[in-house]
Amino acid sequence: MKVWNFKTESNPTDISKKLESKLGSDNGFVFSVDSDKNNSITFKIRKRILYAWHLAYQNWTIINGKLLNIDAENKTNVEVSFTQHFLIRLIVITHLFLGLGALIAVFSGINSSPSMYIFGGILLAIGIALWIAVQKKFEKDIQKYKTLISGILES
Repeated sequence: MKVWNFKTESNPTDISKKLESKLGSDNGFVFSVDSDKNNSITFKIRKRILYAWHLAYQNWTIINGKLLNIDAENKTNVEVSFTQHFLIRLIVITHLFLGLGALIAVFSGINSSPSMYIFGGILLAIGIALWIAVQKKFEKDIQKYKTLISGILES
């Protein structure tokens, strides 16, 4: 999870209205807003998926945010956190564990077939490659969302 904090010159309700108008369901995002009792507004942003296979390449990053009103001034403290989707992390961890499990089974003598070496090595290599690719895409998505959110708040 990555956290991004900054301050703006608007009040939280104006910011939430701007975000909702620009990131509503008509613009390809799922945007939900919740008002708390202590003058804070929380929001959640995800890309809207139309088909199940969009999850595999489009909906990897979930954005959770909080808008806090600073005391007497008309300023807002914005806290945005970026997290990876649970299913993407599960896919990577599953490949890593299956590959390591196959290699441990070979080295412990449970199954000493040469094909198990190849199978375990391939699964481990796929898991490592997926992990690297997912981390790169996550960093790229964070930069895209930061520019999107800051562009919306500046307008």
